[in-house]
Amino acid sequence: MTITHTLPKIGFISLGCPKATVDSERILTQLRAEGYLITSRYEDAHLVVVNTCGFIDDAVEESLEVIGEALAENGKVIVTGCLGARGDMIKNRFPNILAVTGPNALDEVITAIHTELPPQHDPYLDLVPPGGIKLTPRHYAYLKIAEGCNQKCSFCIIPTMRGRLVSQPIGALLDEAEHLIEAGVRELLIVSQDTAAYGVDTKYRLDFWQGTPLKTRITELARHLGNLSAWVRLHYVYPYPHIDQLVELMAEDLILPYLDVPLQHANPTILKAMRRPADNELMLRRIAHWREICPDITLRSTFIVGFPGETEAAFEDLLAFIQEARLDRVGAFAYSPVEGATANNLPDAVPEEIKQERLARFMTMQSAISAEKLQARVGQTNIVLIDEVMPEVIYARSVAEAPEIDGTVIIKTEEELDLDPGDFIEVTITGADEHDLYAEVVF
Repeated sequence: MTITHTLPKIGFISLGCPKATVDSERILTQLRAEGYLITSRYEDAHLVVVNTCGFIDDAVEESLEVIGEALAENGKVIVTGCLGARGDMIKNRFPNILAVTGPNALDEVITAIHTELPPQHDPYLDLVPPGGIKLTPRHYAYLKIAEGCNQKCSFCIIPTMRGRLVSQPIGALLDEAEHLIEAGVRELLIVSQDTAAYGVDTKYRLDFWQGTPLKTRITELARHLGNLSAWVRLHYVYPYPHIDQLVELMAEDLILPYLDVPLQHANPTILKAMRRPADNELMLRRIAHWREICPDITLRSTFIVGFPGETEAAFEDLLAFIQEARLDRVGAFAYSPVEGATANNLPDAVPEEIKQERLARFMTMQSAISAEKLQARVGQTNIVLIDEVMPEVIYARSVAEAPEIDGTVIIKTEEELDLDPGDFIEVTITGADEHDLYAEVVF
């Protein structure tokens, strides 16, 4: 009698931000550890997991479209992620969904999969690579240091979906970082909803790592990560006063001189309506101070245009701030109402055509600033981290470029070089446009 052994296959779709990517990686790692295979084809999967995003309306619509497509193509779907916090809405729209869980719900997702598709042990295939399953390239990884957020920004529903701040133990994070580096990671991207608040919820509780007592605090974590053999890049850093201490670590070359600070606006009235720090003059002084501490610092931020109550004068304040701050990298989007956000109740909504016109003006100004700042780097010699090697071109990044959100360093080669993604090389910057740099390898 012949017994056929068919290993269960899971289709997996991951949407949203890097924090959701980390959730997806943890689920995938657990699935592979239990012997499940992962497939990218609907027709091969026994069921499909969709990790959703629900931050803004466009993201909600994308998530709903993907859920509908997965149901149509496969028929068996488990939903998780931020939109999963609105489980009743999803179940009403898709009554045939197998299960719905919220964000950061590893155990619940695995339980739902076990219920529909029990694991089958295979000693030859139940293997997980060092560092776990990653959705990023092998040479960089996101390290999520906390869940949730204690801020009350009026445009955001993340605290409702992901809950209040919950910091991960510092010892466990440093262990995870070491394992990632041992597995070939050369850059750690530190993420959470409010990275600089790490440890506030624990009152900076004492923890231990390799026998050393450490406080659960962002400056302690950054310093010890900086002593490991990888680039360390900070994202989503709310502008608390203690950020100056992180910039000092950048000046010491312990962590990358790159600071991602979402400022959102510059007009005091709009900032108060957003429930954000509302002193733009103080912010300009702080930016100048960071540049005094660490002259090579790259500053990245994001802004919202067309927020309710934004007059032309308020928008001009934002343009004036951008012109004076001269930030290196900037993202912006037009305000979009999010179901459940308190900003929905604010008066004086800005018409959509005015939002788009202001967004275009904003990006035109910032593009000129970015192009000028990149042009100033021509002639410099930089160490870059290779992301991709093609026959005649190499795509890389310096310390000033984060993956997926910033530009790249494009290196044209006339001869085949023995280089791979994850290698560090020295280049000379030979040209620039408003997004990317062009370079030659230093031999």
